[in-house]
Amino acid sequence: MISVNKELHVEAPEEVTEGETADLTCKTTCSLTDPTFIWYKDGRPLTTKTIKNNQLHLQTVSSEDAGSYSCAVRGSQHLRSTAHSLRVRYPPKNVSVSISSSGEIVEGISVTLTCSSDGNPHVKIYTWFKEGGTSPVGSGHSYSIISITADHTGLYYCEAQNDHGALNGTVMVSVKSRWSEFVCSLVCSGRRNFSPYYCFNLHLQDDVIYANVTHSRSRPAQAADSADSGAADVLYATVRRQNDEVTSADQQGEPQYASVTFHQHTAATGSTTQNVEDPSVIYSTVRED
Repeated sequence: MISVNKELHVEAPEEVTEGETADLTCKTTCSLTDPTFIWYKDGRPLTTKTIKNNQLHLQTVSSEDAGSYSCAVRGSQHLRSTAHSLRVRYPPKNVSVSISSSGEIVEGISVTLTCSSDGNPHVKIYTWFKEGGTSPVGSGHSYSIISITADHTGLYYCEAQNDHGALNGTVMVSVKSRWSEFVCSLVCSGRRNFSPYYCFNLHLQDDVIYANVTHSRSRPAQAADSADSGAADVLYATVRRQNDEVTSADQQGEPQYASVTFHQHTAATGSTTQNVEDPSVIYSTVRED
């Protein structure tokens, strides 16, 4: 059973700064002949520290040295001094940044970045930066972005600061444009007993989806598998994104679709026949990388 020896006590500073040295002294009011002192930290014997006579020497104090210290005289280890609490001041450590969204970040949602760290005294000053910027984008323990856009994509870091220093934590925010998966017409369709067949390929440039029309004398295999035998010629036009709105010559249904009709000149008369939209048109996904 461990008891407190009131004739033993520890003399030491109450608080030291990381990197400094500290000496703890075990003193007794008893007259002892060449005693050997044993030191304890948080109730466990210390074997890796420098002990000279009745003094415990801490060289280059670190945050791990903070704790409760006591001493005893060998042979009477069950009689220990009252514990002395040693606090260590140190700059921020283990700075990390978390994102409120656990899944994919898509344009339009709200995202909160949270900074956490370990330090003594506790970190109270957090400053947020975005890589490439010249000034802070926010301050405080958390930084929120309301209705995030693709322009918010980038590396963010928070600077945690207390009286003894500062340290940064970083996080990469990748925002997926809501137009990055755009369902549009593959358009490889034709009318039964009518040729040529028209297809167009889509490509994206500067937020504009362009359609390149090609024709074939035979029905493309992909269209032949999917198109109705009575399908009319149909093309889906270029869709342009301007200020988060979709513009086209003709909008039907959801605004991201724009349909137009294709005019076919007959060889005999040169007259123009206007066809209607094919309800069986093949769809595929176009991704914006």
